[in-house]
Amino acid sequence: MTAAPKNVLFIMADQLRWDYLSCYGHPHLHTPNIDRIAAMGVRFTNAYVQSPFCGPSRMSTYTGRYCRSHGATWNGFPLRVGERTIGDHLRKIGVKPVIVGKTHMSPDVEGMEWLGIDPESNTGIHLSECGFEPYERDDGLHPNSGYDPDPAYNAYLAKNGFNSPNPWDDHANSGLDEDGKRLSGWLLKYSNLPADVPEEMSETPYMTRRAIDFMEEAGDQPWLCHLSFIKPHWPYIVPAPYHTMYGPEHVIPAVRSDAEKATDHPVFKAFVESRICRTFARDEVRERVIPAYMGLIKQIDDQMGKLLEYMENKGLLENTMIVVTSDHGDYLGDHWMGEKDLFHDQSVKVPMIVYDPRRAADATRGLVRNELVEAIDLAPTFLSYFGGGAKPHILE
Repeated sequence: MTAAPKNVLFIMADQLRWDYLSCYGHPHLHTPNIDRIAAMGVRFTNAYVQSPFCGPSRMSTYTGRYCRSHGATWNGFPLRVGERTIGDHLRKIGVKPVIVGKTHMSPDVEGMEWLGIDPESNTGIHLSECGFEPYERDDGLHPNSGYDPDPAYNAYLAKNGFNSPNPWDDHANSGLDEDGKRLSGWLLKYSNLPADVPEEMSETPYMTRRAIDFMEEAGDQPWLCHLSFIKPHWPYIVPAPYHTMYGPEHVIPAVRSDAEKATDHPVFKAFVESRICRTFARDEVRERVIPAYMGLIKQIDDQMGKLLEYMENKGLLENTMIVVTSDHGDYLGDHWMGEKDLFHDQSVKVPMIVYDPRRAADATRGLVRNELVEAIDLAPTFLSYFGGGAKPHILE
């Protein structure tokens, strides 16, 4: 008999476009493991985030509230003390909420000081981690970024012989030319190089293993594990063998028109004329970057296969809801744009796949739903799944 549902694996891949999965129709990038989750559950075709930026989008997803309500409207803007997240709601009903990976949250240190809350206390830590317990926090940013000053992943690389001041940047996100010169993956002209780490030591396999470590240690308490992959976000560089799996022949033509480029709209025109967008408008750049982007996604899917195999062997697929989504997309040269920033589907439409293990959900397996859903819908979904009461005065 199926065990009572009690867990959630909430997977978010940073900057993953909705149409770069085979279950959403990509003609060259095959993602059988994510497709398997879609076949087990429901795939939503019109899922949207509340912001095209990492921080605001995630704060909306975690709080179940629009940006105008929680106030963290830009990267680096703190989530105000007093804004409750799904972790806070779940903790009150006995569920352990943990983060493995990225939140892109800036804590409201000033607010904590004003209220007399020690940032190092349990309350202060929860307020600094979006309500999650940090099993392994890693924002995939420079250690001096302010988000994550001492990532464990850097320590892991250093322990394994990568002893530069910042091995995340110098090795996991850089490559080497034929003369051994180190070349940064932040620079798009080097996206075709393999990252200077063994594949198993790169970020995605490392975070997958850490999620498995958590599940091994979790015990009997119900849990929500937010496995938040740092990739396929820029720097666009992937370790061997993924760096050669795709080439220019696999790059889909850009969705754009000359009429767009001739716009007199001041905001769109400013973006189109910016350095990043002018770079991504060049076909030779797209043909170098997009294969690396695809390789990063293929690596995520392969790691999903290992994660599903582990969960199946442990019986966790019988009692764990799985959600696969993203915090925003990536223009990749569409509409003459790079990165995200504006509100085309390439930027704010995301994959949304939900597997519900309960027998009551058997009739929904493999369904495709076209109704509008939003990232803020996840928080009340998780709360309801664990038996928590509705909070319409908080969750929007």
